[in-house]
Amino acid sequence: MNIQLIKNRSDIGAGTRGSDMGIDAMEIASINKGDDFFHRHEHVDVETHNESIYNKNTNPFAKRIEHVFEQCERVADAVRTSIKTNHFPIVLSGDHSSALGTISGIKAANPNHTLGVIWLDAHADLHSPYTSPSGNIHGMPLAAVLGMDNLEHQLNPIEAATEYFWSKVKNIGIEGPKLRPDHLAYFGLRDFEHAEEALIRQQGILHYRVDEMREKKISACVETCLKQLQDCDSIYISFDVDSMDCDSISYGTGTPVPTGFYPMEIINILDVLMDSGKVCCIEFTEINPLLDNKGNRMAETAFEVLSFIAKKLETGSVPAKLFSAQGN
Repeated sequence: MNIQLIKNRSDIGAGTRGSDMGIDAMEIASINKGDDFFHRHEHVDVETHNESIYNKNTNPFAKRIEHVFEQCERVADAVRTSIKTNHFPIVLSGDHSSALGTISGIKAANPNHTLGVIWLDAHADLHSPYTSPSGNIHGMPLAAVLGMDNLEHQLNPIEAATEYFWSKVKNIGIEGPKLRPDHLAYFGLRDFEHAEEALIRQQGILHYRVDEMREKKISACVETCLKQLQDCDSIYISFDVDSMDCDSISYGTGTPVPTGFYPMEIINILDVLMDSGKVCCIEFTEINPLLDNKGNRMAETAFEVLSFIAKKLETGSVPAKLFSAQGN
């Protein structure tokens, strides 16, 4: 497969600064390993609006939404072009709001294809401006691509400007929803609010806790997920590093949550998913080296996972020595 790296160094959708440096931290991890990964593959740098953090928030329940909208349009264009030119896009992003651009770009490339989404994350990211307790848009990408406002659980009074940009965000790439609820699956979900939980239960969205996957066996849970997504033409994987266990790895992410996956469990999940032959794009997100309490450990771990994906795409097999530093 012709891998193309799409680097989106934007962190304006997050509540904590620093994830814009996550890509550079992964590159440092690569250099320190003596791996030429970032020179081996072509890349696209997506222009950012990171300077907008100095601006006053005019949409408190969807902070910097006007800039996130433009940012995600750029990501969508980059992903669409990558797929259209027969590449496999690996999106390396700052904060998780980037994913709504990525999903929109995948759909724009093949509007008639049915897309499945697998969300490796501690969080549901199903809020809308109407329900968000923080107003940070990295907690809203799935609500946007599903086209769900969740007005039944509205908490926030929304101004016209926010409503206008939220409508535009939901229509990036192609108009309307990009995803059906039954084509979404969560792995590692363990930190979410009532409004999100209600939507998950109401829509019957497939979701697994970490302990549940360990009890049932990870491979069995992934196979169940793939069976549910069997009618999907392609699958996008979004890998938020906070899906991993912050106590055993590091706190190098904006919203760390204990009792997450170990690196080898992430590898096992991705291994089964990649073998399905349906994965068309994967995204790595929310690495924040400013918060890392163990040097550059989170980025190093994320790069190990990235190396696995690359080797799988390049050769179809992965040398056992790749996992020598993985630990659990």
